[in-house]
Amino acid sequence: MLKKWLQISFLNLAIVALLGVIMRYKIIYPLPLADQKNLLHAHSHFAFAGWVTQALMSLLVSRLGAGNTDFFKKYRPLLIGNLLTAYGMLFTFPFLGYGLIAIIFSTLSIFVSYWFAFCYWRDLNREPVKEVSHSWFKAAVVFNAISSVGPFMLAGMILAKSISMEWYLASIYYFLHFQYNGWFFFACMGLLANQLQFYGVNKEQLMKIFRLFVYAGIPAYLLSILWAKLPWWLYIFAIVAVVLQLSGWFNTIKLIRKLLQQHLLVLDRLPYILLGLCGLAYSIKLVLQTASVIPSLSHFAYGFRPIVIGYLHLVLLGVITLFIIGYIVALKLININFLLRSGVILATAGILLNEIFLMIQGISDMSYIPIPSVNFLLLLAAIVLFLGFLIVFISQQLKQSKV
Repeated sequence: MLKKWLQISFLNLAIVALLGVIMRYKIIYPLPLADQKNLLHAHSHFAFAGWVTQALMSLLVSRLGAGNTDFFKKYRPLLIGNLLTAYGMLFTFPFLGYGLIAIIFSTLSIFVSYWFAFCYWRDLNREPVKEVSHSWFKAAVVFNAISSVGPFMLAGMILAKSISMEWYLASIYYFLHFQYNGWFFFACMGLLANQLQFYGVNKEQLMKIFRLFVYAGIPAYLLSILWAKLPWWLYIFAIVAVVLQLSGWFNTIKLIRKLLQQHLLVLDRLPYILLGLCGLAYSIKLVLQTASVIPSLSHFAYGFRPIVIGYLHLVLLGVITLFIIGYIVALKLININFLLRSGVILATAGILLNEIFLMIQGISDMSYIPIPSVNFLLLLAAIVLFLGFLIVFISQQLKQSKV
């Protein structure tokens, strides 16, 4: 059952990448039938619900009852509900924009996240053995639920016809923070903690890492709104969040490095590279986040669109997507064959190219030196990404698996 849901998730990932290609194409060439802003809404909402959330929900369900597949029967309505709301947003946002029908599907998606949080928390409490990963998973579903405050604040402003740009941005960044650094990150770390414990890592060491990250979870939101000229005492909370996250990540790297040195953690080459790149991407993310608390540098983080887009893609593609794929391949949860490996390598190359070209575009904007060809290069990177993810999906339609 897990394999089936992961196949659907990979199809959704390919669709997300296709929307990215269309948007990159429209920047260079005329495409009058497509509205760029509406495509962006479809791209982002479907990426969150159709790809990441669908994949993570499936993986989290697979951890219940020591891998008992009966849980998939229980969670089938939830997984289908999330899928339907994701496709509802995919097919309404491009054509109708942020209209009533799209908002209905978006709201239903939020209610599905509430439903999942309630059911999953309850089932974790019923597990006979309490694992460290359970704490990560509980925090993940809670962060997913509270991230909905952002969209509801936006809806309130729209209904009241009183939109303040600062509150508008604060609401968007609130949602993004508790999705990226809450739901996505904590779910992935729960999956990682589960494996590290399997390889013999002490529970207390893993709980220490969890506490560092969970204490930073809420105050780290302040890092997303440093442009709002926070009072000094809130600024202190932002700095504390940075220190906690750096400490948590340092301890995580130290544990993994020790396992590798003792040859207790043995991975095939492909997942080793994927998870290594994921770790590198998250380290870069923390460095950029740390630099953003310096007032003289913070305006670069928010003042240039390519920088913001590059950062969001760094986390969504470089950290979350690479981790999910690396985890799936490492545990052989899908068919591992030559086509899959080729698709993953091509997609990874696309992720690297996308980040490099966005960095070049960001530097170009900051120095006010235009680089005319950079949008074409970004289109090429988007095409490589799409082809890679499409090949990954096609590889799972083959009947035979060759490890």
